[in-house]
Amino acid sequence: MTVTPQGPAPAADAGERKREQRGWYFYDWANSTFYTSVITVFGALYMSSVAADDAKRDLARNGPNPCVDAQGDENNLQNCDVSMFGLEFPAGSLWGYLLSVATIIQVLVLPITGAIADRSQYKKRILGGFALLGATASALLFFVADGRWQLGVALYILGNIGYGASIVTYYSFLPDIATPDERDAVSARGWAFGYLGGGVALALQLAFYLSHESFGITQSTAVRICFLSSGVWWAVFTIIPLRRLRERQAPHGTERGLGVVRAGFRELRDTIRAARAFPLTLAFLGAYLIYTDGISTVVTVSAQYGTEELRFSDEVLIATILVIQFVAYFGGMAHGLAARHFGAKKTILGSLVVWIAVIASAYFVQEGQALQFYAVAVGIGLVLGGTNALSRSLYSQMIPAGKEAQYYSLYEIGERGTSWLGPLLFAGVGHATGSFRYAIIALVVFFVVGFVLVALVPVRRAIAAAGNREPAVL
Repeated sequence: MTVTPQGPAPAADAGERKREQRGWYFYDWANSTFYTSVITVFGALYMSSVAADDAKRDLARNGPNPCVDAQGDENNLQNCDVSMFGLEFPAGSLWGYLLSVATIIQVLVLPITGAIADRSQYKKRILGGFALLGATASALLFFVADGRWQLGVALYILGNIGYGASIVTYYSFLPDIATPDERDAVSARGWAFGYLGGGVALALQLAFYLSHESFGITQSTAVRICFLSSGVWWAVFTIIPLRRLRERQAPHGTERGLGVVRAGFRELRDTIRAARAFPLTLAFLGAYLIYTDGISTVVTVSAQYGTEELRFSDEVLIATILVIQFVAYFGGMAHGLAARHFGAKKTILGSLVVWIAVIASAYFVQEGQALQFYAVAVGIGLVLGGTNALSRSLYSQMIPAGKEAQYYSLYEIGERGTSWLGPLLFAGVGHATGSFRYAIIALVVFFVVGFVLVALVPVRRAIAAAGNREPAVL
């Protein structure tokens, strides 16, 4: 039996809402270590090196090591092939392929996860289950050594599924814990708290990693201990939101067990069909997907830009990552304050203007001038968390009641599905011009187009069309 979906009703008592909100913030704090430490910092080079070591051992049995390039460099991973499922590819390409496969799998998993979360009255269990999956997979990366890179592939995919599915469910709690007037500030604080948590965890891990010799352990063991600590961090801090959050979404049906899964597929089908009735919501989502692709590209290529174009050392790049993480906390909080006075839409538009200025300044950073690079990192940090946080809260105002998790699954899938555009533009311009300076300035187009599209979306009409109450400041 199906009932008409009803929107979640936050607690009437302000004190109770704040208690739930503070608990909700901690899931941002908990899961950020996966993206920051496991994916961004330690994952790429370690997985490729483990695969290359495995290939070297196999090839050593058959004569000279073809992994060595013409200059005698044994660390050139593009000269060292590995194979999986009958396919051969360079060890250095493993990470890119792995992230692509993980993204494709998420595109298949996240929509039905959102539909099931909305269909049932067990969002906390779904959040906790996927968080546990991701945390366990992260911790088990400790055992990826001695050529066991195939185990690492499976664990990374499971970790990404746990991360993506738990994020969809986590986002869907925002209307449950905050009134329309509170959502911008709550979303901004959560995002800021997440960057702070990721920064604290990464700082502790880097301090341990850089001093691994004093502990009498190898560099490889130090990385694997960082993986283990990330999983433990994620699992332990997830306990706080699971204890604080309450189930406030009325279930859309009475199915149990596998019946919920089947009903979830039906509800997903109905949601996709019904989404055409909310073109303004989809228009904002489209605008968000454009500028968030620019944001994610700037973050992912900044290390390459710093290394290959500006010739900075690893120490400078590590310091830059930490600067961005901690400044993003203050940037997120500042965006929440700005939205309270100017509204989320105007604050997002202002933030996109700052992004354009920051990228333009990155073009002029001189080779070897670390202070200039740190200044750009501060600019990125100031707008990094806040832009996404206010986009998350503004989008929540445009979602039809009772469909929160499903529409956030579209939000996450769209973000992953378009995330190849920015890197493609960066690589293409860099290849065509021979300079990453032109490549970095080319990314301005994502923020200019995003600004124009957001400005054109009539947010008040979108909120009214979704049947939601308009916040006091918009």
